Amino acid sequence: MSALDSQVEEYLHGLSERGLPPLHRLSLEDARETYRNLSVSETTSEAVGSVTERSVPGPEGDVPTRIYTPPGDGPHPALVFFHGGGWMLGGLETHDALCRALTNATGCVVVAVEYRLAPEHPFPAGLEDCYAATRWVASTAEAIGADPDTLIVAGDSAGATLAAGVGLLARDRNGPDIDYQVLAYPVTNYGFETASYEENAQGYFLTREDMKRFWDGYLRCELDGSHPYASPLRARTLEALPPAFVLTCGFDPLRDDGRELAGRLSDAGVPTTHVEYDDMIHGFLAMLSDPEIDRARDAIERIGDEVRELRSHTRSQPA
Repeated sequence: MSALDSQVEEYLHGLSERGLPPLHRLSLEDARETYRNLSVSETTSEAVGSVTERSVPGPEGDVPTRIYTPPGDGPHPALVFFHGGGWMLGGLETHDALCRALTNATGCVVVAVEYRLAPEHPFPAGLEDCYAATRWVASTAEAIGADPDTLIVAGDSAGATLAAGVGLLARDRNGPDIDYQVLAYPVTNYGFETASYEENAQGYFLTREDMKRFWDGYLRCELDGSHPYASPLRARTLEALPPAFVLTCGFDPLRDDGRELAGRLSDAGVPTTHVEYDDMIHGFLAMLSDPEIDRARDAIERIGDEVRELRSHTRSQPA
């Protein structure tokens, strides 16, 4: 196993010196505030072509979104992004810097979705918001400067689980055609007994106890944990899902969740690229400033390359 990246190690030492308690020991309000404080930097984020706020129709009211458009002439591919935070934390602000970086790296119109959070709105409320937003983007792509022929879903952590769930919903409900899914360190199964949960139970920011707290808040009852829209690995089949890019981290309790999903997708005939950053921790993709992790930028550029290659391949196909 590789050594922990030196920049990440310095960041974790800083958290330890500050005496920051694990998220699972905090009240919900304090956990949300702590996560926001750790995620939102005062450093100016990179510029994009434009940023607009818009509410879109959801299953139980409007769903707030933030639309990032890259510079240059469109139409651009559409990428619908779902933020991480254990289904209970986070929002548009916590992932603003990441969405800006993805906009520039991929050349996509990125639509970030502020879905309803648990425990106030347990499974499947947030997932249904994400699916509704994806349908809206597919049906109104041209109005937001997006290419109606290229639709991507993406997310990090719990947001990656939601992206995978949207792919399953779109397949099972004959919903919009999704061309690609980007799943960064996804939660894929309601369970805590993998080798990576044992090896990385604590000490690398996200802990096993954090994940237990998140699942407890997300599920209405334990039976929900076996539902494939909550635990994609429980799906009877993963056939006919969009091609996937799966990113995992070596020092992450969820490492084996992502590895197994990538393997299952590939076995089901889904074109799948799996990349593991073996010296990284969970959540590193958003570490673009304070701390600034070089490997985060590398990973975002890799995602950009994958999406641009998809776009190039799509354009080369006969009409």
